[in-house]
Amino acid sequence: MNAFQQQDLNLQRRLQKDSIQLAGKTVYINPFLYWRRFDANTDRWLREPGQLGEEQIALNRSRFYPELDWAFLEPEEKSLKDAAVEMFLKSLELIGTFHPDLTSGQLLEVERKMAVTKKRAFERWVEKSFRRRFQDESKERRRFARERFVRSWSEWLRLETTHQFLGPFFAVVVLSGFVGWSMGASSVSCPAFLTPMEQTGMP
Repeated sequence: MNAFQQQDLNLQRRLQKDSIQLAGKTVYINPFLYWRRFDANTDRWLREPGQLGEEQIALNRSRFYPELDWAFLEPEEKSLKDAAVEMFLKSLELIGTFHPDLTSGQLLEVERKMAVTKKRAFERWVEKSFRRRFQDESKERRRFARERFVRSWSEWLRLETTHQFLGPFFAVVVLSGFVGWSMGASSVSCPAFLTPMEQTGMP
């Protein structure tokens, strides 16, 4: 089997996990395979967690995670699973929008296959999304801290009391530098002193 055939076979396997055959029609259960038909708002709505209400997500937890006891989950894990539930709900809504002719029974089949094959994929996607959000927020905090630092220094330098303080301060710095330079210059111009040993050794 050549490289092209192997690549085609891998693509077919991947598409089998991302799709389901219903009444002779292929329905994609990976929501990102519809991205060519998204507008900017839909793309943002799908990709950013937190677009659906907490109550709606809580009502559907057992629908996609019937094996979990949510009361014993750590807060971080609960946030991750909630965001995955949100991805399930958004995906089903998109599939229903792009395939309005699907019956309730067919949508149930889509949901079942999605719950089996996409659960871990959605969780990985959410983890990456959370990391990106944390990095963006950290970058924004650092930028805000830099701007606040520069602004506070600028405001301090514009104060009249600052000007009254900086004048004598710089005068002292300049004077100290001049005194130090003068002492260094004078020590270089003076003749070197001889040690007693050197003096006794002279004829």
